[in-house]
Amino acid sequence: MAHRYLLLARGRCRHWGLPGVLLQQLLCGRGLLGARPCLVQLREKVTTGVTTDRSTVLASVIAACRRLFSQPPKGFEKYFPNGKKANGAKGTAGETKGTKSCLFQLGDIPWDVREFRMYVVGSSFFWTMVVYYFFFRVPGREITWKDFVNNYLSKGVVDRLEVVNKRFVRVIFVSGKSPHEWYVWFNIGSVDTFERNLETVQQDLGIEVENRLPVVYSTESDGSFLLSLLPTILIIGSLLYTLRRGPAGLGRAGRGMGGLFSVGETTAKVLKDEIDVKFKDVAGCEEAKLEIMEFVNFLKNPKQYEDLGAKIPKGAILTGPPGTGKTLLAKATAGEANVPFITVNGSEFLEMFVGVGPARVRDLFALARKNAPCILFIDEIDAVGRKRGRGNFGGQSEQENTLNQLLVEMDGFNTTTNVVILAGTNRPDILDPALMRPGRFDRQIYIGPPDIKGRASIFKVHLRPLKLDSVLNKDNLARKLASLTPGFSGADIANVCNEAALIAARHLSDAINQKHFEQAIERVIGG
Repeated sequence: MAHRYLLLARGRCRHWGLPGVLLQQLLCGRGLLGARPCLVQLREKVTTGVTTDRSTVLASVIAACRRLFSQPPKGFEKYFPNGKKANGAKGTAGETKGTKSCLFQLGDIPWDVREFRMYVVGSSFFWTMVVYYFFFRVPGREITWKDFVNNYLSKGVVDRLEVVNKRFVRVIFVSGKSPHEWYVWFNIGSVDTFERNLETVQQDLGIEVENRLPVVYSTESDGSFLLSLLPTILIIGSLLYTLRRGPAGLGRAGRGMGGLFSVGETTAKVLKDEIDVKFKDVAGCEEAKLEIMEFVNFLKNPKQYEDLGAKIPKGAILTGPPGTGKTLLAKATAGEANVPFITVNGSEFLEMFVGVGPARVRDLFALARKNAPCILFIDEIDAVGRKRGRGNFGGQSEQENTLNQLLVEMDGFNTTTNVVILAGTNRPDILDPALMRPGRFDRQIYIGPPDIKGRASIFKVHLRPLKLDSVLNKDNLARKLASLTPGFSGADIANVCNEAALIAARHLSDAINQKHFEQAIERVIGG
């Protein structure tokens, strides 16, 4: 501040003034210009005009401002994630990882680009017209009847009169004789009174009949009608927005009309780059893994089977007790095949609206064909695949209609689309026989509770991320824990490992020892 006032006192800033000093301090503080010579050089360029023209000076100032605002302020870099880039390959890797984490799948974005563009263009056009109509149109100047007679009619500068909406009269001037204003207007009580007064005035002024002013009647909108409709439009718009984005908006945004109109669209999720589960992460079901690994080969090398005249199996149903890894095995299949994985729950087909279930089934298979080759996994298929004819007292059964549509889609599914359908259930006895026949689910893979070798391999998988005591050997510990947990499923074993870690943390231990695992087994068994 003292330096600035010193410059002002010396008169060195007479050409630039206070803004010039502030600009120099701002640029010099950011390291974009020198301390004092830069201001002197710019002043000489502007004042002399000999060595450099003004366009060059302006270009240099603009370039300095661009460099100034291209970087975030010091101390605020964390609020500008794109302001700094890491050096070397780490920055590239970080950008790639960040880009991957920012990839949104279908149905995750409530506003897609096309819809957002439509709303922006429509709202911009509407508000532009409103602003132009109410703020930029020429309103004219209001006068009285006496002013019209004395200043305009008697001087012969009026070309014609326009009676607008039977409320006011617009005075149109003769070309070349108009005053400074565009037009003038005055109010009238009634049309009959205005015509009588105009006739009387023109007769008093001695204007001949053939030269008297013509009167034109017109109807114009003054915006009051639109203003009266504005509350109604706002109410209807809010209702439509509620139906579209509120609880009734059951469809995926970005597809179809959205909201209540897209209630028949499927709610399935498409996972493309988010599947990091491999077969090495699935243990304890080696026989089922060998069966389902063939489906991976179907998707990777379909020509190998088509050359022999074989048809690719349409799907397989995974059955077994809860917690044995049916869903995990299906995800590992998609992860190994490197294809999109479409997942949906069987209960998502049933809604309170009639006909929604079959419509969602059709949309689901259309989505699968679009993303082929892919894996379509229907979890808890018993919600829609129950045997028909039970509990139906002659009425319309939405569940049966959904099942019928599912049967038609699977039986009429084109085998050349390379779409494998997997389904999971722990109640295969209640499924409809038409759903279980070959041609729909060609294979039935049973995933039962693991044996002692399977439990040991599952323990090895779940012991990887745990911090164990240095005296423990993972292989020996896994075999011992497998012998202590007969009848445990994969979910129970995962719970045992997690409980052991929680017990070790509760006791403030540095690592997990064998005693913690034994207490965890007792807690899982006995509660």
